[in-house]
Amino acid sequence: MCKEAGLKIVMLQPFSNFEGWPEGSDGREDAFLRAKGWIRIMQAVGTDMLQVGSTDSPHTLSSLTHLASDLQQLCDLLAPHGFRLAYENWCWATHAPDWKDVWAIVQKVDRPNIGLCLDTFQTAGGEWADPTTASGLIEREGGKEALERQFLSSLEELGKTIPKEKIYILQISDAYKPQQPLNAEPDEQGLRPRGRWSSCLRPVPFDGGYLPVVEVTKAVLETGFRGWFSMEVFDGGPDGQDQEWKDMGAYAKKAMRAHERLLEEAAD
Repeated sequence: MCKEAGLKIVMLQPFSNFEGWPEGSDGREDAFLRAKGWIRIMQAVGTDMLQVGSTDSPHTLSSLTHLASDLQQLCDLLAPHGFRLAYENWCWATHAPDWKDVWAIVQKVDRPNIGLCLDTFQTAGGEWADPTTASGLIEREGGKEALERQFLSSLEELGKTIPKEKIYILQISDAYKPQQPLNAEPDEQGLRPRGRWSSCLRPVPFDGGYLPVVEVTKAVLETGFRGWFSMEVFDGGPDGQDQEWKDMGAYAKKAMRAHERLLEEAAD
């Protein structure tokens, strides 16, 4: 069907809670069983890139060596097929919520077929915004001015640190500020507040969100990256009530307009 429509499946996602399970655990056995199944799906749909989100399971080990070893083994499973692994920081992850965390792990993995999936929401939503506060921002000593300095310093470091060839894809979305601050505790399924925020309050840029999406995009482009952009949205409307988008053609056109504006503003 994709071939008939002239479409390419860029990446299969999200492969979650893979790395960090203790040796001999049921979780580890399940993770590698799932990995082999996902490889078969990649073969079937004709994509060469698997996105792995940094694990948010509380039952995994924090050892950088252990996390990297698991990802090395996954890279080695992918390599015979010519497949790549795009590792993404999920801002509610247990061990690797920031871009610096996943970049350190990717460097330790040291395989030619692993790189990063960077994301405007995951970066700004983890280092700048906080859905559990009334302001929607991380609140720390020094106030918003100190927060802005620290965040811009992190983005400057990103732009100067990561080689462009190690960024496989940039995912784009904004976020609505929750109408009421989210409960800071995990929900009944164990999902942390940023994970709940991510699931239904992520519109396209310039459509009611408040994250510094342009600044994150500029930092990624500063590396020299000129690869795939992916509009990854979970838009339940400003109240997050799973708004039904009946005219997907119109929504896709809105996303394209947002993408074009993002490129224009990031190029300034």
